[in-house]
Amino acid sequence: MKLVFVDIDRERFLPFAFTRPLAKLRVGILTLEEKWFKRLGAENCSYDTEDYLSTKFSNEANADSLFINPLVFPTHDLVEKVQGLNNGESLWFEDVWIARKGKESSKVSFSEVNSLNTNWDIFHKNGDQIRADFELITKGRKSQAIPSHVTVLGNHEIFIEEGAVVNAAYLNVTDGPIYIGADAEVMEGSVIRSPFALLDHSVVKMSAKMYGDTTIGPHCKVGGEIGNSVFMGYSNKGHDGYLGNSVIGEWCNLGADTNSSNLKNNYSSVRVWSYQTGNMEDTGLQFCGLIMGDHSKTGINTMLNTGTTVGVCANIFGGDFPAKFIPSFSWGGAEGFVDFKMEKAKEVAERMMARRKVPFTTKDLSIFEAIEKKAKNWK
Repeated sequence: MKLVFVDIDRERFLPFAFTRPLAKLRVGILTLEEKWFKRLGAENCSYDTEDYLSTKFSNEANADSLFINPLVFPTHDLVEKVQGLNNGESLWFEDVWIARKGKESSKVSFSEVNSLNTNWDIFHKNGDQIRADFELITKGRKSQAIPSHVTVLGNHEIFIEEGAVVNAAYLNVTDGPIYIGADAEVMEGSVIRSPFALLDHSVVKMSAKMYGDTTIGPHCKVGGEIGNSVFMGYSNKGHDGYLGNSVIGEWCNLGADTNSSNLKNNYSSVRVWSYQTGNMEDTGLQFCGLIMGDHSKTGINTMLNTGTTVGVCANIFGGDFPAKFIPSFSWGGAEGFVDFKMEKAKEVAERMMARRKVPFTTKDLSIFEAIEKKAKNWK
């Protein structure tokens, strides 16, 4: 059976959806597709997504394919229902499509589901998803021993994968579990509150302060103060500075003393840029920080306003607050932005990716070129 993840309302998840199918969004410990893989026992899939992404992410299906809405979080009962679909049946919760087997001819109903609906849901629902993913991926497995020089407070579980190193840190598991991935490192003096996930090959630097409901994806380096935020992977915030209630894509770098506001001075709900409407949208949240797409960077001492949205391949620097919406392929700061030229953007991406021994391919370049064209719609 071929598993196919179907992108729905992609504009809701820009800028992250510019560079990936929705199934590759990370919430909790796992990406959306990994959650389904684990519960379905699947190992590979394809993606019904934008044509320009299909050069990198295959789009293959047949008459017997199982089509999945990756934005719906899978549970044991839901997966059983999906596995029981007959050819031609489609599973729904009210107006939310969940899955179908082959070509739809009849509808089957399911009880209430939990799903990802907005970019800010990624951090807002992250704590619950860490707890769910932790149980899923550690059940029946044995953690490495917690070193004697690590201080632990609380009664929830800590799971340390093979090759991970935790040096003289303070781990508070009062409110949930802490997961430390393979070959990850927590440097000495760090203080971590649960629920928290540090994925494979990532580093929490010395004396960092990591608050709960936070996920640091694979191959990241983080320091300073971070709370209720998600790093998709391959991104750095290596120095002091505050980041809260935020989502950071891949291949980003936040310069030393970059600070992002997550609470307005008047305590009202935060508004963020909507790619769908071309206007600011009320999140209904009192706390909302930075939404940053892949390959974007900030210089040292950058200040970012509450609910700032940054596209793909943006470079931000200088004093004072820049605009709350920074389009893809932009270069500048509070005094204004100019176009970040493709050749320069390509050079930066190649250099950064080479540091992680990941090649920048012709497929990546074609995706950059497609995004650059799309970005003109919002400049």
